[in-house]
Amino acid sequence: MIDLCYSDQVIIIIHPNNKDHQNQVNNQIDCRLRQCSMENRIDNIQKEEYNEPLSQRVARFFTGLYSIYQFTIRFFKEAFTPPYEFREIIRQCYNIGYRSLAIITLTGFITGIVFTKQSRPSLAEFGATSWLPSLISIALIRALAPLITALIAAGKIGSNIGAELGSMNVSEQIDAMEVSGTNPFKFLVVTRVLASTCMLPVLMVYAALIGLLGSYLNVHQNELTSFTTFIHDSFVRITYLDIFASVLKSTVYGFTIGITGCYQGYQAKQGTVGVGKAANSTVVISMFLIFIEEMIIVQIVNSFR
Repeated sequence: MIDLCYSDQVIIIIHPNNKDHQNQVNNQIDCRLRQCSMENRIDNIQKEEYNEPLSQRVARFFTGLYSIYQFTIRFFKEAFTPPYEFREIIRQCYNIGYRSLAIITLTGFITGIVFTKQSRPSLAEFGATSWLPSLISIALIRALAPLITALIAAGKIGSNIGAELGSMNVSEQIDAMEVSGTNPFKFLVVTRVLASTCMLPVLMVYAALIGLLGSYLNVHQNELTSFTTFIHDSFVRITYLDIFASVLKSTVYGFTIGITGCYQGYQAKQGTVGVGKAANSTVVISMFLIFIEEMIIVQIVNSFR
C-alpha cells in the first residue's frame, strides 16, 4: 500500500518494503516535484508580467512587433528557397480545406436562408421582392462570404495551428527536427501558411455558392422563381471587380490566419499553459486583424468603383 500526503511544503511518504513499490513512490515524488516547480515558475512569470512598469511593457510591445516582422520576412525567404515541401503543402491543404467543408457548408447555407428571410419584409414594403437575388448575391460575394469564412477559419484552423505548433515547441519536437537535419520552419510554418493562403479563397467561393443555394430555396418557396432566373438575376449586378476583391480579401485573410497561428505556436512557452495561450491568442489576434484588413481593402476597392 502506498500512501502519499501532499502539502504546500511537506511531502509525507510511507515507504513500503517492496522494491517495485519503492520505485513507484520515487517516480510519483519526482513527478510531483516537477509539477510544483513548473507551477511556481508560471506563477513567478505571471507576477513579473503583472508588476512590470509601463516602460517595460511598451518596450516588450515594440520588441514583439520586431519579432513578428522578422518572422514574416523569414517566411518569404524560406517560401521562395528550395527545397520545397510539396507533399506537406498538399497534406495541409487537405487538412485546412477538405476538413473545413462541413462547417463552411452549414454556415453558408444558414447565412443565405437567414439573410433572405430578413431582407424580404423590407423589400416587400416597396414591392421590390424581385430584387432579392441581386441583393443576396451582392451581399454574399462582396462581404459576407469572405468575412464569415475568415472568421470560421480563424476559430477552427488558426487555433489548430497555434495549438499544434505550440505543443511541438514546448515538448522540444522542433529542436529535435533541427538536430535531425530538417528545417522546421520550412516544414512546419511555410507549408501551413501557404496552405491557408491558397485554401481560404476556395472555401470563400464554396461558401458563397452554398449561400446562394440556401437563398434560392427560400426564394423559390415564396415566389416560385426558377433556378435559371435566380442565377441570372443574382449575377447580373456582379462585376469582375467584386469577384477580384473577394478573392483578394480571402487570400489576405488566409495569410493572416496562417502567419498568426504559426507565430503564436512557434513562440509558445510555459508548458501546457503556453499551448492554450497560443491557441487563444491566435483566434483573438486573427479576428482583430481580419476586421482591420476588411476596412482597409473595402476603402481601396471602393476607390475603383
